[in-house]
Amino acid sequence: MGITVCPVAIVAAPVEVVWQNLIEWERFSEWAEVQVEQSEPEGPATAGQRISFAGKAFGRTWHFVFQVEAVNPETHQLGLHAFFPLGLQEKAHITCSPVHATTRRVQYG
Repeated sequence: MGITVCPVAIVAAPVEVVWQNLIEWERFSEWAEVQVEQSEPEGPATAGQRISFAGKAFGRTWHFVFQVEAVNPETHQLGLHAFFPLGLQEKAHITCSPVHATTRRVQYG
């Protein structure tokens, strides 16, 4: 039997603000401890896009890549194939769903 853990955050912001923070990769450094190294093509999230990140943990700099597989602005969902150090990879979704009028639940998993 396996166990799956998906990070979730409740964000007190309108969906438009949250969504822009999720699809504009350069904004990740404002709220996550990562930096964009390269984005091809550049710009907001689009299917087929490949984004390289660097982040520090455990006294080292780690590099990982998101390959964008789907972007659905109507339902505020991103489909990703994530490639992490040590050969780890996963298919993941980032979902932004309403809790209240000005509160959103953001989930990675």
